[in-house]
Amino acid sequence: MHANEKIIRDFYQAFASRDAPAMARYYHADILFSDPVFPTLRGAEAGGMWAMLCKQAGPELTITLVAANADDQGGLAQWRAEYKFSKTGRPVVNNISAVFAFRDGLIIRHIDSFNFWTWASQALGPLGKLLGWFPLLKMLVRKNARKSLDAFMTRLA
Repeated sequence: MHANEKIIRDFYQAFASRDAPAMARYYHADILFSDPVFPTLRGAEAGGMWAMLCKQAGPELTITLVAANADDQGGLAQWRAEYKFSKTGRPVVNNISAVFAFRDGLIIRHIDSFNFWTWASQALGPLGKLLGWFPLLKMLVRKNARKSLDAFMTRLA
């Protein structure tokens, strides 16, 4: 197994164990993280997001690494998160594709992709199903997520 693939596998094992500090140790100080809800997180913000998500996740959180591979330049992963969305209590099964780049033996770029409409339909219920494709809903979800992350990181400081 390539060393970068091991990093990916260990990262998701830490997530499955809700060990956000271990997850953050796999990130380079100059990490860039992006997904449909958090489009641009840099540095400590990325580790803070995982810490917040691990804390908010109830005991139902299940993380499954479906596939992973990597080489010297980068890596790919398919993973699944199953949980209850903290704001609504609705169950979510989110299938995610991840792309990684590495520097100095750490993850320097982590880009997660998933279908926002599918996620919104599960997490937000009928409103998400009806409006999940609409950019305004995505903007509101991003704004609320950013506000939650800022408040969480302020409490950590």
